[in-house]
Amino acid sequence: MINIQASKIAEIVGGQLHGTDVCVTSAPVFNSKAAKPGSIFLALVGENSDGHEFVADAFSHGAVLAFTTREVDERCVVVSDVISALNLLAAHLRACLPNLKVIAITGSQGKTTTKDLLNHVLSTVAPTIAPAGNFNNELGAPITLLQCDENTKYCILEMGARHLGDIAKLCKMAKPDIGTVLKVGTAHIGEFGSAEAVAKTKSEMISSLPDSATAILGQYDKYTPEMRSLHKGSVVTFGETQSADVRATDIEIREGRAHFDLVTPAGRASVGLRLAGIHQVANALAAAAIATTLDISIDVIAGALSTAEMHSKWRMEIHEVKGIVVINDAYNASPESTEAALRTLALFGQERGGQTWAFLGKMHELGESAIPAHARLGTLASELGIDHLVCICADEYAPHLLADSQMTVHHYQKKAEAAELVDQMNQGDVLLVKASRAEKLEELADLIIEKWKINNVEGDI
Repeated sequence: MINIQASKIAEIVGGQLHGTDVCVTSAPVFNSKAAKPGSIFLALVGENSDGHEFVADAFSHGAVLAFTTREVDERCVVVSDVISALNLLAAHLRACLPNLKVIAITGSQGKTTTKDLLNHVLSTVAPTIAPAGNFNNELGAPITLLQCDENTKYCILEMGARHLGDIAKLCKMAKPDIGTVLKVGTAHIGEFGSAEAVAKTKSEMISSLPDSATAILGQYDKYTPEMRSLHKGSVVTFGETQSADVRATDIEIREGRAHFDLVTPAGRASVGLRLAGIHQVANALAAAAIATTLDISIDVIAGALSTAEMHSKWRMEIHEVKGIVVINDAYNASPESTEAALRTLALFGQERGGQTWAFLGKMHELGESAIPAHARLGTLASELGIDHLVCICADEYAPHLLADSQMTVHHYQKKAEAAELVDQMNQGDVLLVKASRAEKLEELADLIIEKWKINNVEGDI
């Protein structure tokens, strides 16, 4: 963060400074224990906690200023709304850093992986700031932006949305130089009501761009390419067709991971991803399209994509444990991401030769489409030749599987009971664990790994 006086901050956000003036030198935090010397503490009020009660703790960890909605004993700027004040401060910082390149990414699937890949590519070239995890809302985006300073060349922002207008507000604050829409899918369709409504929300990324910015659009659904009409400036497309500006050709899968030739206007280069799943090609192409727009050489892009590893937790984490493979993809789930995970499981199973186990929990926020969406994926698992479908509090996956299905279906209400299936597994088996965030199926992944280790004390692999 750029150095700025507390009195100036109060002026920027329209608040009242209580206490002596001080220089703020570090980005805001909302967890008091994460405060650093010179940082701002955000006293957020939630359903179960009040940040005002933790201001003193934040100061004990180094915070020098707090954003509050009432006066406290420590130095603070009192505002009517902490998050609104945060966004005003971030917008000010953006204006102070005209040479900073801001890249904004949205989409129903792949935002965090694309962000991680792009961060790896750009960091090889110049100082880059990117959010940890999926820090992509009206709190996460401005905090990420406020981590930038005069030395930062690139800032990557994820932008998610719960309501129409959310992405437009974030773009107004961040003023992206590059706006990227990956794909419009069915994640959160229960909140928006239809795929068309999701598309309209995601399209705010493009309609909010100035003419001088570049729009980057995926070719993986029918809605995203049409967003070209919303932007008068430069547009770059990515996909797996000949018409894409940045594309993949000669795709092969080796040990569950994609290898392909990256083709851009600058030429052609080989890429071998370390991330599992054919769906990672789209995320890699998005990162490549952004990097190409930033005039990074194709050789640097291909090399960085080939060395990038996943850093965001519980997203296609591959654990090889004493002869079995556990794919922990428990961070979240949508119909599209679950289909991709099942296809990855099938690929791993074909290469390993053991049985495949799909431990699936419920997908949330699907509205009226929930029942058919779950059932379709259960049928897909059978068609892919998955050996075991394990439904965790989610009978919807297997309401009417065909009688000739060779897949064994298990139903459990408790994770601990599902973990007992470890006793039926053998070396060479491959397991997938996936559900929406609220199901906390990473706990099941941990139980399975722990129990497998106990059952196989001898002969580490």
